[in-house]
Amino acid sequence: MIRVVVKRLLIGVLVMWGAASLIFLIVRVAPGDPVSILLGPDATQDQVKELSASLGLQRPLAIQYVDYLGHAVRLDFGDSYRLGHPAMSEVLERLPATAELMLASTLIAVVLGLTLGLLAGGRPGSVVDRVVSAAAIALQSFPTFWIGIMLILVFALALRLLPSSGAGTPQHLILPAITMALPFTAIVARLTRTSVAETLREPYIQTAKSKGLTDHQVLLGHALRNSLLPVVTIVGLHMGGLMGGAVIVENVFSWPGLGSLVVDSVTNRDYEVVQAATFVIAGIVMLFNLAADLVYSQLDPRIRLEGS
Repeated sequence: MIRVVVKRLLIGVLVMWGAASLIFLIVRVAPGDPVSILLGPDATQDQVKELSASLGLQRPLAIQYVDYLGHAVRLDFGDSYRLGHPAMSEVLERLPATAELMLASTLIAVVLGLTLGLLAGGRPGSVVDRVVSAAAIALQSFPTFWIGIMLILVFALALRLLPSSGAGTPQHLILPAITMALPFTAIVARLTRTSVAETLREPYIQTAKSKGLTDHQVLLGHALRNSLLPVVTIVGLHMGGLMGGAVIVENVFSWPGLGSLVVDSVTNRDYEVVQAATFVIAGIVMLFNLAADLVYSQLDPRIRLEGS
């Protein structure tokens, strides 16, 4: 198992290198530059050259890249020219807010999705099954920002039950967490429903029923464990999608997390912060995928990770 973990970590390092290299190129070929944003349209050529030299933007791209990788290994991405602080410290300062939002939305999605999937999969073709399936398809069809706006209109503006923006209290977390959770809930519910329905047709389920176990005992004691295998996989893989969704949700609700920081940094061409944020996000996604693989193998001892 240790050898497999090390192998996956090495693969993850390559993925992070690829992500870091890609974002390095993207932010430099994108239109606009930080010098123009900082100095404004009235800057003289001498001012532009002086600031470009101080930011290291006049050096050849290859030299900038090598220097960038050398510092990235030490988690040093330089200082944010816009914020005046080390880029990594700005990213790490915003990360807890995004982690809080992701964990809350994942918990809601998994609990609600598993519950709805079990209810639908336990009685295929029933009214509950049709309602859950239709609702799941609808939720996957709605854009995340639209869900957030609708929740704000209903619960913040019309009913005045919850705040529409900001952070600091559990009430501020509810609407953005639900917004991120609903599309993911639909995925978990549909996957659980399909997995449970297929598992209930297995011979060992019929054997369990013949021993006198109730449908409730069969569903929770036998079918649920095997039905969790694909759900664990999709949860691990979908964490990267949640990071992308956080960018939209955090801006809709003015949530002070990593997503809103990335948007501001991209808008202002703050290269250092964008690069640091990408590096951290890639590492988080890699760790979640590794955790999903390990949990997957523990749920079903017959499954062995490659190389174990």
